[in-house]
Amino acid sequence: MKAAYNRIEVAPIAGALGAEISGVDLSKPLDAETLAELRRAFNEYLVIYFHGQDITPGQQTELARQFGPLTKHPFIKTLPDYPEVAPLIRDADDKSGMNFGGIWHMDVTFMECPPLGSMLYAVAPPPFGGDTMFSNMYLAYETLSPGMRALCDQLIVIHSAAVSYDPHRGADDPKKSKVAQKGMEFEIKEDVTAEMEHPLVRIHPETGKKLLFVNAGYQVRFKDMTEEESKPLFDFLNAHACRPEFTCRFRYAKGTLGFWDNRCVQHFALDDYRGYRREMHRVQIGGDRPYGPAMPLDNRQLAAE
Repeated sequence: MKAAYNRIEVAPIAGALGAEISGVDLSKPLDAETLAELRRAFNEYLVIYFHGQDITPGQQTELARQFGPLTKHPFIKTLPDYPEVAPLIRDADDKSGMNFGGIWHMDVTFMECPPLGSMLYAVAPPPFGGDTMFSNMYLAYETLSPGMRALCDQLIVIHSAAVSYDPHRGADDPKKSKVAQKGMEFEIKEDVTAEMEHPLVRIHPETGKKLLFVNAGYQVRFKDMTEEESKPLFDFLNAHACRPEFTCRFRYAKGTLGFWDNRCVQHFALDDYRGYRREMHRVQIGGDRPYGPAMPLDNRQLAAE
């Protein structure tokens, strides 16, 4: 039986993951007991949402900082006075056909240390639509056959921003490009073709559980394989990872703040609000270097080095 929460109220919204949290004002600093319960709910439900919050970009930044040091997407421009706050905007008259975040993915896994998680605050949500779906990567791993789990345990994946940002791979096509959305501002300063190795099966640094660390947004190929050889297994794993029974869906209203664990959750921003403007503010919390059976060096050793 799960331990009770004393400082917050927790209402699960689906069997796989996700909970709505009430009884806390995020505009104020969190006391130690409340922060500890939010951390527990975060690890237990993987995605937690707060409704009816009234916070400034500065308050959102300080809230996120209580969960760890902050980082940011290397290609998205941030607010001038708040360098950790990235505005995710889609204008009402955007006809690009591209919805930022509109595939199942994890954020910026092309980085050596992808984010621990993201906090997304609804500044101006559309009157309907614009929800985010989430999928539980613990369940995605646990429901694989023993043989497939054993295979996945051995594999290393090459990740790169080139999948979404390199014009030579089709990123200049408005139907594919993350940089085509009207309202978003990008700043491509780093090498988008750089590659990073991560294990296909990751061990969560806090729970110690194995999960499927697959990501259609940035995966290129398996180490020591070609892209063509890698594609069939990627196709299977990507489809498996977002099976309906692994998912939940959250709806936004003005003042909603969502916080998800980027280490063990995929998410998908739904494109069902065309003709309406959507503005969200995202703050990313820095994470550690993924490790797992195929790359067993743990994060403490990596940090020391």
